[in-house]
Amino acid sequence: MLNKRKIINDPVYGFISIYSDLLYDLVEHPYFQRLRRIKQLGLADMVYPGALHTRFHHALGAMHLMGQALKVLQEKGHLIWEPELEAAQIAILLHDLGHGPFSHVLESVMLPGVPHESITLVMMKELNRQMNGRLDMAIQMFEGTYPRRFFHQMISSQLDMDRMDYLNRDSFYTGVIEGSIGADRLIKMLDISKDQLVVEEKGLLSIENFLHARRLMYWQVYLHKTLLSAQAMLTQILYRARELTENGEKLFATPDFARFLKNRFSLTDFDASTDLLESFNGLDDNDVWASVKGWRTHSDPVLSKLSEMLLNRNLFKINFYDSPPEPELLDQLREQLLHSGISESEVPYFLITGETTNWAYAKEQDPIRVKMKNGDLLDIADASDIPTIEALTKIVRKYYVCWGKNVSLRG
Repeated sequence: MLNKRKIINDPVYGFISIYSDLLYDLVEHPYFQRLRRIKQLGLADMVYPGALHTRFHHALGAMHLMGQALKVLQEKGHLIWEPELEAAQIAILLHDLGHGPFSHVLESVMLPGVPHESITLVMMKELNRQMNGRLDMAIQMFEGTYPRRFFHQMISSQLDMDRMDYLNRDSFYTGVIEGSIGADRLIKMLDISKDQLVVEEKGLLSIENFLHARRLMYWQVYLHKTLLSAQAMLTQILYRARELTENGEKLFATPDFARFLKNRFSLTDFDASTDLLESFNGLDDNDVWASVKGWRTHSDPVLSKLSEMLLNRNLFKINFYDSPPEPELLDQLREQLLHSGISESEVPYFLITGETTNWAYAKEQDPIRVKMKNGDLLDIADASDIPTIEALTKIVRKYYVCWGKNVSLRG
């Protein structure tokens, strides 16, 4: 008999255990193995060279934290059956299956209107079919239809195992120490009250640190302006590649990637076709990078120039603004691009506007409840006497302009 109770050495937590045969089989499945080839932070290594960890790393870490949290809840007297323990770990292990290469970048261009969570669910259901219904409970927990609601909160909420792991892991690999959250202490403070996941009052400071870390990580990593510039360039490359493909151009691409360049798929298509799901599972970061390398020498000057610039990290200049950029500024940049030899129709590929939002705590959407010593449940913003918690609920919105500086398409 194959020993499926494996121990994995993780640089963030030490040893991670795969404690059941079913979890082992899911980790070994091609759907999950693909996550080895998708970086957790996409193009962030252009800013932080150490940010090379994968969604495979992250999913295992989130599974580990789920196991730790459930043990804490059991120790506090909450009855959690063995099948529930396994199902919750399965749900968090598989929660990122639907991410494509470069995650949200590819999602916005190749599969607009098809959120990665929906593809994750389709893939989980296909795995469930292959495994004779053994994922039924995990799927209910993932969807939020399982009767014990706190399980879904542990998978998807403002205090879920997903966030706890990615903040810890992304902080570790980028070297941005402000993002480190002390997950062990946070987990020790979790409890259940009225079927809700709550935090004990003595964990208030830990939650405040967690929310501050999240806001800092967004500004310093996830919304770093150099990363936004690189993402904008990759997005424009994919838009151009799709435009050329739809106009009949033959572009170099791996077979699975070519299928998504040529066709526009909806969620219904994924529901109806296992073959399409297999093509999606054939996509990873390598398909995109190989294609961008091939497009560097393509005859289309826009596609080749953008690809060459991204490969050589010759990124667009980017500026942030507190309000939408004035039309005069955009006209000035447009004129600069036209003078450098870029035609009117090509300008949109080299001049991009966008906006970002950052708020650490969405109080109205998904409150974090604190269990006070007298048993009352309070929103963390009301339970804390530190005014910054209320400040963290405010949305900070910034606008940006990206443009290709000193770009010439024609010699």
